[in-house]
Amino acid sequence: MSISKPKVIKDFDKLDAELQEQIKLNYPTGFAEHLIRFTDKDGKFVSALPYETEDKYYLMRMTNAQAHKIIKEDKDYDDDGNLKDDIKDDYEDKYTDLDTMKIGGNSRNDDDDDSYD
Repeated sequence: MSISKPKVIKDFDKLDAELQEQIKLNYPTGFAEHLIRFTDKDGKFVSALPYETEDKYYLMRMTNAQAHKIIKEDKDYDDDGNLKDDIKDDYEDKYTDLDTMKIGGNSRNDDDDDSYD
């Protein structure tokens, strides 16, 4: 029997810096091409960026335009929308020892998450 992970919907800018770094490491070429669409608890279509840690499945709410804007304004990404090599190396050194489903991870407790089922 598999146990389902808690699912959390949050805005990217409300995540702590460590989790943002881990997500950037997982999506070094930007977010827009990785957005998924789903229906929220109110029956509205939402687009979000998925990210899975050992304990949670995150969906960061963002539109395609917001995904491009986040990358364009982030100093960790170059003008082509790719994570800079030195930043990528720093994040890899910082997070490769964490046990997660993908690169990076998080063991903190989020008290202000918007969970969904």
